[in-house]
Amino acid sequence: MKKQKERRSLYIELQSIESRGIILFLEGEESTSDGVAAALEVNEESSYMRDYVFDKGVLTELHFDKINNDK
Repeated sequence: MKKQKERRSLYIELQSIESRGIILFLEGEESTSDGVAAALEVNEESSYMRDYVFDKGVLTELHFDKINNDK
């Protein structure tokens, strides 16, 4: 239940970002709020870093890149 609530919260956040015309990327490929939320839920053991891309002070893209935790 908690995972489903977290995914829904992430989805709502990303949907709001996407509705403002900000492009979402997952692992270098253009994606959607649903695609990113689903991928992060499935890969729950992996860590993803957010990379905010600005153009002239305006957020234009949000990238989610998997972090390699190997030591």
